[in-house]
Amino acid sequence: MKNDTYDVVVMGSGLGGLVSATILAKEGYKVCVLEKNNQFGGNLQTFVRDKKIFDTGVHYIGGLAKGENLYTYFKYLGIMDKLKIKRLNIDKYDAISIGDEKIEYPHAQGYDNFVDQLLEYFPEEKEALVTYTQKLQEICKNFPMYNLKLGKPYTDNPELLSVNAKEYIESITKNKTLQAVLAGTNLLYAGIPEKSPLYVHALSVNSYMQSAWRCEHGGSQIAKHLVKEIRTHGGKVFKYQEVDQFHISESKKLTAVSTKSGETYKAQYFISNMEPKTTVDLIGKENIRKAYYNRIKAQENIISSFSIYVVFKEATIPYKNYNLYYSDSIDNIWNSQNYTQDSWPESYMVGMAEDPKNKGFAESLTSIAYMHFEEMKPWQNTFNTVAKEQERGENYEKFKAKKVEDYLSVLEKKFPNLRENIKSIHTSTPLSYRDYIGNESGSMYGYVKDAAQPLKSFLAPKTKISNLLLTGQSVNMHGILGVTIGAVLTSSEILGLEYLMKKIQAYIEPKES
Repeated sequence: MKNDTYDVVVMGSGLGGLVSATILAKEGYKVCVLEKNNQFGGNLQTFVRDKKIFDTGVHYIGGLAKGENLYTYFKYLGIMDKLKIKRLNIDKYDAISIGDEKIEYPHAQGYDNFVDQLLEYFPEEKEALVTYTQKLQEICKNFPMYNLKLGKPYTDNPELLSVNAKEYIESITKNKTLQAVLAGTNLLYAGIPEKSPLYVHALSVNSYMQSAWRCEHGGSQIAKHLVKEIRTHGGKVFKYQEVDQFHISESKKLTAVSTKSGETYKAQYFISNMEPKTTVDLIGKENIRKAYYNRIKAQENIISSFSIYVVFKEATIPYKNYNLYYSDSIDNIWNSQNYTQDSWPESYMVGMAEDPKNKGFAESLTSIAYMHFEEMKPWQNTFNTVAKEQERGENYEKFKAKKVEDYLSVLEKKFPNLRENIKSIHTSTPLSYRDYIGNESGSMYGYVKDAAQPLKSFLAPKTKISNLLLTGQSVNMHGILGVTIGAVLTSSEILGLEYLMKKIQAYIEPKES
């Protein structure tokens, strides 16, 4: 048993857990972070194949230009100046490709530039494009912490939350192609036509429109620098410590947690960066209201994904300093989650890493497509990570090989010389995300948000256990910025929001023109 008693024990070292721990350690709290895996960071984790670094979840980041929101949060956390980042193309940070068309429709950085670049393809649609960019800004202004301000919680404005993204985009233009181009990056939030709210669309794309960046050498650097900050301020961070038991007193307070390795950690406060459904199971039905337990367990998981990671032969494939979003048709921009075995993948996202030794050429490619967890049923009882290895069997390898073949056949339409220049190819499935990240069903972004029921999937940082808080992508918003803001909200339950925001606001710098 550990003799140390902490002020705060954080369970899980995803971004939400690490940001919460960093904030509280900076404020003088005795903090401990417990991570089940070999690597810290959750979705920030990276891995190496053929000496090339691949990201598992962080493919590009918005809001990192001087004076912007994530820049300021990272400045406060002490990591901004340590990050190695590369800005994506100003005139095309994302490109939308539809079917067999040769055109790559650009999403550009800067609101006016966004409009100007698309006007070249849609000269009659200036009013729609200006209306669209103004609406994004209007929506984002309603989220105080997105703008580094104090204000009413966004949940106090149900009308803002209940606008449907697809319906709004279709209301501002009748041009089907432009509708598809504006919605073309909805893989960023796993868009569902009848459910996805416009505010989720706006918060997902707006910060990229301000400035878009790729992490050089992988997103794990964010986690590494946060861990260093925690330790610099006296905190402790442990690997291979998977929490499997909560110790709850008669007064319904959490007094300690135990791990599978037999250690027990006591604290005054606890923050769970684990899947909320796992958290309430550890609390136990007997310790919380049935309605609260059932509400969390009933949350609808966002779809999972299948990813391929390609290492190229040297100096063969030109590097693209932007991301490509592909859909096989205009009709499938919103519907590719409903793929069949014969039609998969109907859409995908591609990002590249530049070869530092051969500038202008890509050293690797990562591509992500939707995949339902149901396809994993034959192997769903297996578990495989670096910390706990288990073979899934020959049929699993055959399944992946078939999917790679199907995937490459679709990718080749946009990258015709792809196959002949592949050095090696690697994959991850919904099981990989489930096992490493801990999300039920390998969910890409936590829980589904529904414009028709805007508060159904809203989870507050507070739980029904008074000294247990939640953080992570299922609280507030997913993504680097969303999770960082969510962790600030979680930490403010201990520190006070006004006090904490004043500390963060002290790091605001003038924006670059």
